[in-house]
Amino acid sequence: MNDVFKAEDSAALKFGVGQPVTRMEDPTLLRGEGRYTDDVSLPGQAHAAFVRSPHAHGVIRGIGTDAARAMPGVLAVYTAADLANYGLLKCVIAFQHRDGTPMATPPRHALAADKVRFVGDPVAVVIAETADRARDAAEAVELDIDPLPAVTRVPDAIAAGAPQLYDEAPGNLVLDYHFGDAEKVAEAFARAAHVTRLEILNNRVVVNAMEPRAAVAAFDAGTGRFTLHAPSQGVFGKRNNLAAVMGIPTEQIRLLTGNVGGSFGMKGAVFPEYVCLLHGARALGRPVKWTDHRSDSFVSDHHGRDMEVVAELALDAEGRFLATRFTGYGNLGAYLSQVGPMMTTLNIAKNSIGMYRTPLVEVNTLCAVTNTVPIGAYRGAGRPEGNYYMERLIDTAAAELGVDRIELRRRNMVAPGELPWQTPAGTAYDSGDFPGLLARAVEAADWAGFPARRDESAARGRLRGLGIGCYLEVTAPPSSEMGGIHFEPDGTVTIVTGTLDYGQGHWTPFAQVLHAKLGIPLDRVRLVQGDSDRLIAGGGTGGSKSIMASGAAILEAGGLVIEKGRQIAGHLLEAGAFDIEFRDGRFSVAGTDQGIGLMELAGRLRAGMQLPPDVPESLDVDHIFKQAPSAYPNGCHVAEVEIDPETGVTEVVRYVMVNDFGTVVNPLLVEGQLHGGVMQGVGQALMERTVYDPEGQLTTGSFVDYQMPRAADAPPVFTFESRPQPTATNPLGAKGCGEAGCAGSLPAVMNAVVDALSGLGIRHIDMPATPLAVWQAIAARQG
Repeated sequence: MNDVFKAEDSAALKFGVGQPVTRMEDPTLLRGEGRYTDDVSLPGQAHAAFVRSPHAHGVIRGIGTDAARAMPGVLAVYTAADLANYGLLKCVIAFQHRDGTPMATPPRHALAADKVRFVGDPVAVVIAETADRARDAAEAVELDIDPLPAVTRVPDAIAAGAPQLYDEAPGNLVLDYHFGDAEKVAEAFARAAHVTRLEILNNRVVVNAMEPRAAVAAFDAGTGRFTLHAPSQGVFGKRNNLAAVMGIPTEQIRLLTGNVGGSFGMKGAVFPEYVCLLHGARALGRPVKWTDHRSDSFVSDHHGRDMEVVAELALDAEGRFLATRFTGYGNLGAYLSQVGPMMTTLNIAKNSIGMYRTPLVEVNTLCAVTNTVPIGAYRGAGRPEGNYYMERLIDTAAAELGVDRIELRRRNMVAPGELPWQTPAGTAYDSGDFPGLLARAVEAADWAGFPARRDESAARGRLRGLGIGCYLEVTAPPSSEMGGIHFEPDGTVTIVTGTLDYGQGHWTPFAQVLHAKLGIPLDRVRLVQGDSDRLIAGGGTGGSKSIMASGAAILEAGGLVIEKGRQIAGHLLEAGAFDIEFRDGRFSVAGTDQGIGLMELAGRLRAGMQLPPDVPESLDVDHIFKQAPSAYPNGCHVAEVEIDPETGVTEVVRYVMVNDFGTVVNPLLVEGQLHGGVMQGVGQALMERTVYDPEGQLTTGSFVDYQMPRAADAPPVFTFESRPQPTATNPLGAKGCGEAGCAGSLPAVMNAVVDALSGLGIRHIDMPATPLAVWQAIAARQG
């Protein structure tokens, strides 16, 4: 595990680890030849449409289906009573209250049975010959619902007399979470020379993946086996969770995922629609297809973020951090999603520490259900939030103390000579140069030249601000992951993996790792990732762990290929396996020029080469990489913004990011991941605003009212630099990068906005800093 992979010791040349190879899947996608779930059509398929609650909260008195059933082309209408034999959709992560008792686990059925709990809650499904007829019939379903008062914020939900969503969660409280040593933290705050305190809103966002969710379900009566085509983040784990809900053995369901147009955490979960489709396919004896509409996606996909927190930082007389404390509310929505309260609890504790020597951290979170769309994992899933809270505290503390904000960070950063570093959250940093990253980012951003740029903006009536966002995030620990290497009859080589690409581009970097290990040409490599029948393990994609998990699995599987190849080549070359060397894709007898290439050897095997019984008959390997600890990608982002005080419009005019992702397999893909992540952070920071009215209606339920970042909102130029410090936690030495863009951009952009407004005496503004919010803050100070 400690032998970090080094490209220079391998066959890595033009297409190996560290090279900016263009994505091999792009030509197919750019030609429109990708195969997304909606592209799947099965013979004889019917179509489904869902009936969703128009009320945020209410008691179901009746569901009238007669009119819908009588409409032309309608095959079936199902309600909760038809699905009573199936299991519950569950949160897979168990937490405990601060007193040690288990958190509440309110039930969720595929269709609402007794009550509806948010606008969009599915209550019935209509299946018809065509999609249009299914939708028409869904509109004819009559809902008799007695509305109840709704709550959309946690403080209101846990208040005395609030409407109750579940008997199983008294007071709507699911989890009273606590992390840390409260006594020691209180003592640190009591002796602090200065305490900074901020009330911070982590605004709720709509995921808005490019591809809406969709699914096609089929059932084979002869074998009793289901097949589901659906987007996912890993078919192995999702199949297992889905089988548990259906109450069947895992081998009785096959999950297939083709191309996926974005997920950001959302599509990893089992959703109610999939259960309904599988039921319909078995009951009707024909495939059933469903594709979501964007307007429904706003209220049927999971939302992200949504936390209100009081963040506190205690400092001594020298400005050194003594402790942090985060006390707040986590909005879970109407039901617990698959990862439930993880984002607002444990991930805040682990990720708020960042690059700093903070000796103590305490997190207190009241997680409650409300009459809103359930909250699920969204790019970073608590990691960007933890870094955002800390970086806003540091900037605010620097302003209150009259200390340079860069110096305050530098003073508290873990130095390279102090590594490995144990944190109070139980994490251990093994590599990095945090002060070096900070210094390089400041230099690359031309920090010293900022006053002149600010003066130039002022001459045009604009406010200019410079913000810094240092981050360090804890990746998900790479768990059991498959690394299959199969030499195919057509001369190609297939990598089989349990992680899944939903836009990142796994095929190319995985092929580069394989090329570096075995010398196999990239144009001969294929990738299988979306067929649960082909897998023996799979942790799926999430938590920025794919290249660590699959990369390690491919490396270890490649080593097993080499061992098998030595035995086969030894027989062919009439030498002992111990005399066979492997280098640059070729087996050779040590000290001679006798040898054979790996691909030629595979060809000989395909041709039927005769082998003795004690020699492997194939080079194929199906290997499971067991597990590895988390890694800690880190970096420093600097954002520069310009604000028009007359309108409140904020533009990001310059952006610099310097990052440490350990071993970088493909810098071209990494930079692209950072661009996308930064823009998601810009969207949350400046424009994305999810609003519920007092009745629980989502008033920002379409792109008319919900603003997404566009190309014009991006800075003119991204400056990207990589300063890798490989980790020893996995064989590849990689740290992961998928969520880092959000982790750095949230604090960088918001610190820049506050810096631009600081001349007016404004010390804090919450996300999203929309034109209206910024204009109101300016007007309030001027007034």
